[in-house]
Amino acid sequence: MARLRHFSVFVGGGLLSAVVDIGTLKALLVAGCAAPLAVAGGFMTGLMVNYLFHQNLTFKSTPSLWKMCRFLIVVGINYLVTMACIYVSDSLMGLGVIWGKIFSLPLVAVNGFLLSKYWVFK
Repeated sequence: MARLRHFSVFVGGGLLSAVVDIGTLKALLVAGCAAPLAVAGGFMTGLMVNYLFHQNLTFKSTPSLWKMCRFLIVVGINYLVTMACIYVSDSLMGLGVIWGKIFSLPLVAVNGFLLSKYWVFK
């Protein structure tokens, strides 16, 4: 039960980060920023919220540059997992990009949680 609660907190942090990402993106677009700049701003803000949430709440870990670097590696790995799922879904199975993205979500959540728990914030 404690593991499920811990994973739920992790997923909640991810959802909060997504809301911050999209909210920042929307605010920057409304303020007149070019789309690429708005997307980058939203992504970076969401990424910072995600890291700080997991460092301070999910895993209650002390900050360090090395942990931040490992966190960014996990983000990169999860991006590659997402792109692989999208490629298989769209190019090999003909199901489209959205189904690949949807299929990737639980894989990325579990992978991110395990790598964060046992490597990034250990």
